Amino acid sequence: MVLLALATGCAPPDTPFARLRAEASLRRGQAHLEAEDLDAALQEFQHAVELGPKIALAHSGIGGVFRLKGDYESAADAYAQAVKLDPFSFDSSFALAQMYHKLARFAAAVRAYLHACELEPDSFEARLDLGVCYHQARELENAIDCYTKAIELDPDQPAAYTNLGAVYDVQGKYYQAIHAYNESLERDADQPMVLVNLATTLIRQERFPNARKTLERAVELDPELALAYERLGYCHFRMRSYDDALRSYDWAATLDPKMPGAQAGLGVVRMAMFLKDPTNLDLRRMAIEHWHRSLELKPDQPKIRNLIAKYRLPPDEFTAILTDVP
Repeated sequence: MVLLALATGCAPPDTPFARLRAEASLRRGQAHLEAEDLDAALQEFQHAVELGPKIALAHSGIGGVFRLKGDYESAADAYAQAVKLDPFSFDSSFALAQMYHKLARFAAAVRAYLHACELEPDSFEARLDLGVCYHQARELENAIDCYTKAIELDPDQPAAYTNLGAVYDVQGKYYQAIHAYNESLERDADQPMVLVNLATTLIRQERFPNARKTLERAVELDPELALAYERLGYCHFRMRSYDDALRSYDWAATLDPKMPGAQAGLGVVRMAMFLKDPTNLDLRRMAIEHWHRSLELKPDQPKIRNLIAKYRLPPDEFTAILTDVP
């Protein structure tokens, strides 16, 4: 049988000779993967599995290829097999957790992350990602615990502080959130989205001048960050700077035409201007049109529907306009 296998170029699986050939395929697959030739890499890894079904690295290699291809379900299956064959591999366990996480299979992801953290208790990345998984699963206290442990492992990384701030904000613990965001910004000041998060928390406290200053810094860093302009528009509106609010909301809508908040904000500002000058019916018409556009982008906005119902043109006034039409 061995001589026949040598003659035909095949080898029975799990024999010493087959394992040697499997390891050669594994090396070729890794080389193809480094060269980003995914199809060739996958072919070699699959050949390695055929020759050596118990080679965990071959299954992990298949998982890596599917991961790069965006096929997270197949990647998870391959990584799960790798972990089954080698439960002490941190890399495979961590990769499996990340695939479950991407698939929104939070319970399975948590189990895999916890296993990875057991294998490497000092891994900042594993602890941080476990925190994110808990966060997305709305297990906020567990998320706080993970982010805190990640900070203990590497106090110089801003990401854990940022995520910790986001959890505190959801919980309504605004001072803790602001402290965490500032800690993140101390480690990396050039984070426009963190500045937006910080400003949003300040807005919740109705500290509009502070929020405006923070948002102005965010748009300096990223002039195309639509969300920053949308929040800036709200600050200007609450400070009764209506022209500035219109400019900010309009720029947000220009940068992101699919942002319902920008259209809603434009409607609110123009309606406020109309209420100051009730003779300017164009302002009311434009406000209501902005609200309609906002609902077209995001239908589930009961407050906007109520505003339209409240401020739409009364039937008698509408009839009078039709009468005047030649």
